[in-house]
Amino acid sequence: MSSTPDDSGARSTNRLTQQAIARAKAGDSEGLHYLYVRYSDGVLRYVTGFIRDHHEAEDITQNVFAKLMKAIQKYEQREVPFDAWILRVARNAALDHLRAKRAIPTEEIRLADTGSAQIGLDRGRALRQALEDLPEDQREVLVLRHIVGLSPVEIAGTLDKTESSVHGLHHRGRRSLRASLVELDAAPIVAAPSAA
Repeated sequence: MSSTPDDSGARSTNRLTQQAIARAKAGDSEGLHYLYVRYSDGVLRYVTGFIRDHHEAEDITQNVFAKLMKAIQKYEQREVPFDAWILRVARNAALDHLRAKRAIPTEEIRLADTGSAQIGLDRGRALRQALEDLPEDQREVLVLRHIVGLSPVEIAGTLDKTESSVHGLHHRGRRSLRASLVELDAAPIVAAPSAA
């Protein structure tokens, strides 16, 4: 069976990418340059889906490729295609950036009320633990929804899932998270309705 011109072009691009990866792993800057030219636009578009500020998205994209010489040592072709792997690295960098931006300085809270601040710190630790214990797909949906602030439609596009699967993961993730927090004695306190 003969291959179409598109098939041979894709195989050629894949072969060039694999050669560039091998060269980059060996410390060759030309291999890294090829990967940057080939993938940076796609990474930037992907990061812009998370980070609405184009300049910040450009900075994150530059950081992903600046750290690629070290990070590429962890890449194994048999596990996942390179384009999917580099997008996973970019997604992690974007989420780290968003978490850092949303970090709340706790020193001011601690000065205002030491008792309440300690409870808040303990609950924060428990929440992080409970999130880490969730299956990765549920944790990812919860983080994108409640920390990053994406809508279910945006999450579906970002994770390449259907909107209904995102809703299911969100529902199961919240239920599991709540059960873990109850177990850790850190469940949110719901105020009883006041009698009028």
